[in-house]
Amino acid sequence: MSTLKVNSIQHSNGTDAITIDSTGNTSFSGVVTGTPLGNRNLIINGDMNIAQRGTSVTGITSTGYQTIDRFTTVLTTAGTWTQTQDTDVPTGQGFSSSLKMACTTANASLAAGDQLNIQQRIEAQNLQHLKYGTSNAESLTMSFWVKSNKTGTYTFWIYQADDVRAISKTYTIDSADTWEKKTITIEGDTVGVIDNNNDAGFWVGFYLAAGSNFTSGTLNTSWNTNVSADRVSSSQVNLADSTSNYINITGVQLEVGDTATPFEHRPYDMELARCQRYYQKIIDRDTDGTGRMWLWNISGGNLWRRGYIVYTTTMRATPTATLDATAGGGGTFVTTPSFGNSSEKSGAIIADLTTAGDGYYAFVDNLYLDAEL
Repeated sequence: MSTLKVNSIQHSNGTDAITIDSTGNTSFSGVVTGTPLGNRNLIINGDMNIAQRGTSVTGITSTGYQTIDRFTTVLTTAGTWTQTQDTDVPTGQGFSSSLKMACTTANASLAAGDQLNIQQRIEAQNLQHLKYGTSNAESLTMSFWVKSNKTGTYTFWIYQADDVRAISKTYTIDSADTWEKKTITIEGDTVGVIDNNNDAGFWVGFYLAAGSNFTSGTLNTSWNTNVSADRVSSSQVNLADSTSNYINITGVQLEVGDTATPFEHRPYDMELARCQRYYQKIIDRDTDGTGRMWLWNISGGNLWRRGYIVYTTTMRATPTATLDATAGGGGTFVTTPSFGNSSEKSGAIIADLTTAGDGYYAFVDNLYLDAEL
């Protein structure tokens, strides 16, 4: 058998290559067709398919999670908005949903502290392979599809929470009402260390509007200590300046390396499970009118009714519960039903009725669990 010894294999165009070092390790330049590329996207639900809270929210004037799972709206007095899980998507890319923000009350003159950005926060323990704080810190590439009626300069921002560091990059929307793919490269941070825990490691944000508190400095285009005034480009578009304004975003992918690879389309059930680490609807009678959970007394004639819940998946931390329950059979609640004895895996619903006996009952109409970053 013959052996062919080479240092690299290169295309005739002189760009894409497989390089082999003296120890036999290989490295690749460009995308290797047919090579498995799973689990490379650090963004959860980047195709905007999961929307456990609902598909449309109107009258948004403050910060919070609205529709699309894992994407929070950070908003301070920068207009009023409707957010939807929209079906407008780039043609031929395999997407079925996008996140849409539409302005319903304008703010054409932003105050200093006004801002609007769409943000995802990533667990620190999911970022350890970036090797931040070392000389081997990995570069990252952010790619996404975007469409808006308002052309111009927009700002993409990453905040590293543990060492309070940040970096910002700009991109432009060139053509109105047209889907465009954007790619941004972020160099690795050799200084800031990301802790290995379940707290936020990155805040990844798309700025849509920002007042002078965020635009009056020098844009921080390399990793440095976070300074609010250096966060957003002074040329940043104010998407809040007209009720005609909107933006759609989908295909959000953040991956290691300086090359954008095709979007990683994960199965619905896999992406739902990832989202449920942060938010779960255990019972949602508001949506379909069915599926109440009955609470049983723990011993004959006892006033207490309890129901035990094992979560769909282990949550990031012990969740905060939103609970709606109803008393029946002539009984009423002594106190508001509560959710307790909880951990990141399970919890108990407790209802204390005024009247004892098996003929008095309680049931849960809605139970939502929140362990968002």
